This record gives sequence, structure tokens and C-alpha cells, in this order.
Amino acid sequence: MAEKRDYYEVLGVSKSASADEIKKAYRALAKKYHPDANPGDKTAEAKFKEASEAYAVLSDPDKKKAYDTYGHAAFDPNSAAGAASGFGGFDFGSMDFSDIFSDLFGSAFGGGFGGFSSFGGGRRTNRPIQGESLRTRMSITFDEAMKGVKKQVTIPYQEECKSCHGSGAKAGTSPVTCSRCGGRGQVTTQQRTPFGVMQTVNTCPECNGTGKVIKDKCPDCNGTGYNRVQKTFEVNIPAGIDNGQSVKLTGAGNPGENGGPRGDLLVTVTVAQHPILKRQGVNIFSTVSIDYPTAVLGGETKVKTADGDVMLTIKPGTQSDTKMRLKGKGVPLLRSPKTRGDQYVTIVVNVPTNLTKEQKEALENFRSAMNK
Repeated sequence: MAEKRDYYEVLGVSKSASADEIKKAYRALAKKYHPDANPGDKTAEAKFKEASEAYAVLSDPDKKKAYDTYGHAAFDPNSAAGAASGFGGFDFGSMDFSDIFSDLFGSAFGGGFGGFSSFGGGRRTNRPIQGESLRTRMSITFDEAMKGVKKQVTIPYQEECKSCHGSGAKAGTSPVTCSRCGGRGQVTTQQRTPFGVMQTVNTCPECNGTGKVIKDKCPDCNGTGYNRVQKTFEVNIPAGIDNGQSVKLTGAGNPGENGGPRGDLLVTVTVAQHPILKRQGVNIFSTVSIDYPTAVLGGETKVKTADGDVMLTIKPGTQSDTKMRLKGKGVPLLRSPKTRGDQYVTIVVNVPTNLTKEQKEALENFRSAMNK
């Protein structure tokens, strides 16, 4: 399989391009390579799909941020980047670009062009569609991020109506086939455009694309099939998670359409700062002060780590700003929690002030001895 091109290169824009510049670039490419304007041209169709995928990512602030951070790996379910971005496993092949076309070209292009449905290669029907994913945030402590923790999160949740079991129809009745679209979920119209006669496929306004119409609505859910409740989920926060990363709860999002699966719940984690330990990637950095005699003569000093206090051996003649490594005292790797980074300790020599007379005399004797 050929390696994917950079999305910015595909659209011909810079990484600093504004949303309007990205839209303008895609508009030009979509008009140039659309299959209806290039019938039978597989190269044009491939370029149209490539541009549409690039626009789908770069026009979405969250996906764009993930792409800028991780590249194409942000959408790979088998990579650490895919897990970290929260978009791993994102299926471009099943995307619906009708909203993009409508936004760019107006209602005349509200659906697939000439029977072409973006990446699907054929006219869309009322196929099962996965529900939207939900997002929420959770705060944890530095220690919880280091060791991993189980937390609970409560969110507004669309729970299947117990009376109609999700059908939306009153007990004893069932939804009926939509007479306007014949159960297809879409209606087709034709319109003359600068490209010629374009066939536009739009969502049926009568059934909203479901292919079914509810005559008698369920009184308990008002025909929606779902009731809004507050639901609590347990979130398993892995050891080593960093500030801003997300944990995905599969199937905990909004319900799908036409029998499609639920979306996911993405829990973005905010990690509180530690007063002493500072994290950078998988390593931890800290500073410890030692007194002057210990710096000169050597000794031990107590150092705080994520695992508790440890004694650090100070060699004689240690200078201020000396850096020492505590191997394996850093952050656990998300994919391999038994493997950890290191902790780097910067030594600061505390020069004494307000000395007593005896202390000054001792230092004078020391200086005299050093000058002999």
C-alpha cells in the first residue's frame, strides 16, 4: 500500500493556514477532481478522495491538532499515537461528506454527486451509522498518573427507552416504511450546474434518513427511542498517562443510527503538577539542596521520588548544578508499564550565611590551610 501524502501537501497549504484558506484550497481541488466532472477518470477520483480525507482532518480542530502532533499515526488503532490521540481506528472509508459539500458548494451539492458518495463508491442508503463520540474531562493527581488509578465519571447519557426498546413507536405499534423515499432514506434530484446536469442525493426530510416513519410516538421518550439520564462509568487510567491524553471507553457514546453501534466516550485527563517533581516525557526532573560541608566532604542526602524518599550518595567535591541520574525512577511507559524513564536530580550547594564567630574562625583556618 502506498504511503499517504502529508495532508497539508495534498491541499497545497502551509501548516499555519487558516480555516478559510484550507476550505478554499479544498474547494478548488474538489471542483477540479470530482468524479462527475471527470467521468471514468480513476486518477481524478483518487485525487478527489485524497483531498476529501485531508480536508476532513484539517477542517476539524481536534483532528487537526492530533494530526499536527502525531501525523497519520494519530488515526492508526494499532499505534501508541492512535491511543493517545483518541482517534485511533477512525474510519475514513465510512465518512459522510455531505455536510462538507453542502458547506462548500451549497444545497445543490448536499449529498453524493451523480450517485457518487465520497469514499463509498456508490449511492448512500440508510446504512447503519455509528453514533457520535462524547468527550469529557477528568482531573487526577501526579501520583495517580504515575501509578494508574480507577476513577468514576458521570455524564449525560442517552439510555434506550424501556417502553419502546429504542424503536420510538408506541407500545403495540411499529414504525412504517417512509412513503416519500420508499424506505431508502434518501431522495434524488437533478440540477443543471456549470459541470452539467448533476444528480444530488439528499437525506429524506420526511424520515430524516431512517427509511421509517413513526405514526404513533412512544409517550415515554416522545418518539426518540431514548431517555436522557445521568450514567456513571468506571475509567481505568493507565500508569504513565500524561496531561491532555485521553482514555477511550468503547461504546459509551451516543447511540448509532439505523442499527449502528454506539459511539465512544473519550475522557481527557488533566494531571495536577507536583510541587517538587517535574515531568518531561518519560523522565522526571527535580532539585535538591545540600550543605557546604557535604559538598566538600561527601555524604548522603534525602531525595523525593515518585516511589517515595531515597538516599542519594554525594561524592566529595560535588559542585553546585551537578546533575545525577536515578535510573528507573521516571515515568512508566503507557504500552510497557514495567519499563520506566529516569529521574535527574540537580544538586544545589547551599552557601551558609549569618555565620557564628566560631564558624567564621573555622572557615578562616580552612582557607589558610588551602593556601599553604
